Amino acid sequence: MNIAAILSREFQTPIDQIEATLSLLEEGNTVPFIARYRKEATGNMQDEVLRKLESRKEDLQKLDERKQTVLSTVESQGKLTDALKKEIDAALDMQTLEDLYRPYKPKRRTRATAAEEKGLRPLAELLKSDEPFAAFNRAVDDFEGLEREAILQGVNDILAEDISNHAGVRRVLKSYIRRHGVLVSEKGKEPNPSYAMYETFSAPFRQVKNHNVLAVNRGEGEGALRVKIQSDEETLVSLTRQLLKPAEDKREYLEVIIKDALNRLLYPSLERELRRELKDRAEESAIEVFAQNLKPLLLTPPLGHETVLGIDPGFRTGCKVAVVDENGKFLDHDVIYPVPPKPRVEEATAILSRLIDRYDVDVIAIGSGTASYETEQFVSKMIEEQGLDVSYAIVNEDGASVYSASERGIEEFPDLDVTVRGAISIARRLQDPLAELVKIEPRHIGVGQYQHDLNKKALDERLEGVVEGTVNEVGVDINLASSTLLSFVSGITANVAKNIVNYREEEGAFTDRSEFKKVKGLGEKVFKQSAGFLRIPDGENILDRTGVHPESYAVADLIMREDALTDAERDILESAGAYTVEDIRRELKKPGRDPRDDAGSVGLKRTALTMEDLKPGLELDGVVTNVVDFGAFIDIGVKKEGLLHISKIVGRGGDIYSKLKVGDRVKVQIEKVDEARSRISLDRAD
Repeated sequence: MNIAAILSREFQTPIDQIEATLSLLEEGNTVPFIARYRKEATGNMQDEVLRKLESRKEDLQKLDERKQTVLSTVESQGKLTDALKKEIDAALDMQTLEDLYRPYKPKRRTRATAAEEKGLRPLAELLKSDEPFAAFNRAVDDFEGLEREAILQGVNDILAEDISNHAGVRRVLKSYIRRHGVLVSEKGKEPNPSYAMYETFSAPFRQVKNHNVLAVNRGEGEGALRVKIQSDEETLVSLTRQLLKPAEDKREYLEVIIKDALNRLLYPSLERELRRELKDRAEESAIEVFAQNLKPLLLTPPLGHETVLGIDPGFRTGCKVAVVDENGKFLDHDVIYPVPPKPRVEEATAILSRLIDRYDVDVIAIGSGTASYETEQFVSKMIEEQGLDVSYAIVNEDGASVYSASERGIEEFPDLDVTVRGAISIARRLQDPLAELVKIEPRHIGVGQYQHDLNKKALDERLEGVVEGTVNEVGVDINLASSTLLSFVSGITANVAKNIVNYREEEGAFTDRSEFKKVKGLGEKVFKQSAGFLRIPDGENILDRTGVHPESYAVADLIMREDALTDAERDILESAGAYTVEDIRRELKKPGRDPRDDAGSVGLKRTALTMEDLKPGLELDGVVTNVVDFGAFIDIGVKKEGLLHISKIVGRGGDIYSKLKVGDRVKVQIEKVDEARSRISLDRAD
């Protein structure tokens, strides 16, 4: 199996670049390192494409291993023909391979195997042959030991299973169902109002939306729905008959067997496979949606070095408050009760005022969870009434409680209550979203759809790849980063990350990249993979502040004195590679530039809206918080996010994900407010 040739064709990339990329991966280079520092070899293949290529390569390797097993098994049975071998060799996916292998698999006991044990296989083969139907009848009459009815039933069972296992039949019928089948869901044994719209739902197989698939699957799992794929039986029987081509004198007899095979064995099997196909496609899409939403969230502009007071809102248990300094160091905490059921507004105002004054707080970060809206109203009013020179922002707190109770949270603040850790995390998320969000398993960050129904392993792998790629795209300050953040840097393991933190605590801040090699476990191999992504913002060597890799410092030196180069030095610069030289030039223009700055500034507020302020036609500035298949959720500064339906964003068949991403600022207008159902419908503002 020529994996490089297959990948070249599928990724539409020259085979020499594919081979070079595969070689780099096999040598142990990380995807971020290859994407950033080996562009000449890969043709500037991006991080996301590299990850997909690596995943597909692994799939093809597993497929190739499975092919060898299948070929060996079939050959041991003496049934491997040249035609079958050619079909197996040509298979490019596991399902096609398994369909070809199906007739030769060791069988569990079935009605067909029981019939074969009674010696009825020769009669079944006779019925399949070109011999006339009369010859089959004579053979049945001559068969001893069984009643005629039992003989015919046994032969029928054998042939029904053969038809069900026929690779060609399965391929053609699946193709037909994909084109003409209909996914249908109906009310189940345990109806649930949440699935009311799906109790009479139907959609063509080829057009059903991925979020619909995930919804009906969830409803089916809860017993609220019954789900099936409907298809025209007569057409399926006709297609099967055309493929099997029975002789005219056997046609009527075999028609009965075909229908039995279809209804009892073949269609249920195909339906399971096609349902799984829909599920896999929907899950893959949902995982991709999550990944596409996660990256812009991670790239949210940092507030920077400001003192922040974080509030983790709550009703009955109060709002937990924590203050962190400009570098994220925890300073103080308290609890306030500014909202129902027993509001103590004066006391809460006094506590916040004291903390703001004592620590010279610049910004208040309010978590987006329960009681967020009420807390925002209190903070907004307090700022106005007290005349405070303080702004506030609403911070997505998804996963903060998970971090608070995690080993990382406990290790960082062993003496603090779990709720205080949550308030600290909220404050730090405003200062540097990326540095704080990496401490949480990405699937706990609420920027996807149906994430709890998805394949956990596949979701985690994809999202961890996004986090790793984003961390390395931004770069990491080695003198400030936590061990968690450092562990996402190319080539850095969790143990090496802890060693880096221990080293700087014992020896002081790093002043030169060459010093990295003094850290235990950070040898030449790890240094090569990681050095370009680890930055020293105030390093003496300006290149240590940039994404220029130490292996290219000599080239960077030539670029910095380009006007005075000798001919020999110009030849060296030219041989460095266009991509490398271009990247170095870009880094030297703005040493230490944070790519997150391109996304704009943090959205800070001083006043808040109420639900009563919302009227149809009112224009507002909003921020995209989540993008899903059916639209985008927009934070417009009230308790509930508004929904901008996909029809308001793109035309029919358009790609919503190319139009909006998490963090985008958009102008919208109120279309409809349904207070009873807590729904806000939005439209684009002209």
